[in-house]
Amino acid sequence: MDAGLLLQIFWTFFLIGLFNFGGGGAMISLIQSQVVTLKGWISEEMFTNIVAVSQSTPGPIGINCATYVGYEVAGVAGSAVATLALVLPSFLVFFALVKVYEKYRSGALVGAVMTALKPAVVGMLGAAALILMFHFDIASASVGVIRENFGDWTSWALLGGTLIASLWRKVNPIALIVAGGVLGAIIY
Repeated sequence: MDAGLLLQIFWTFFLIGLFNFGGGGAMISLIQSQVVTLKGWISEEMFTNIVAVSQSTPGPIGINCATYVGYEVAGVAGSAVATLALVLPSFLVFFALVKVYEKYRSGALVGAVMTALKPAVVGMLGAAALILMFHFDIASASVGVIRENFGDWTSWALLGGTLIASLWRKVNPIALIVAGGVLGAIIY
């Protein structure tokens, strides 16, 4: 295997992982510009096929795409190198943040920041839930239920049951997800 090519693959995908903001979907254009336009490792048609396969396979689309591109360019070794290089920057940043947190977590400033973040996180989760449940039309100042998400009374019953089980009965969230999936499969 050509070590120089593997090093190029590593550096290319490391930079993509380092400078990508916005998740896997945003990463697709970065990968395309590098491997199709700049490097010429694969054709535009091949890249389109890679994106299609990456969307249809389990896992994050950006990582799937990097793995597949690496395989097309340099086989199994290229696949492993591209995948490792893509996730390495996020891992390093996360690891550094954990070390900083461990060092300063008993400090007053970190405690105050964490205390302040809790309501913000709850608010963001609540906002995401409301956005999935309701359609907000600012122009007409109207609010309506998104019928595709809550088409019948059983959807509302599942929501209510989940809230009760979670808030008052303290049921494990993983058990709630599994139960919701099973009940959804049975009901729908």
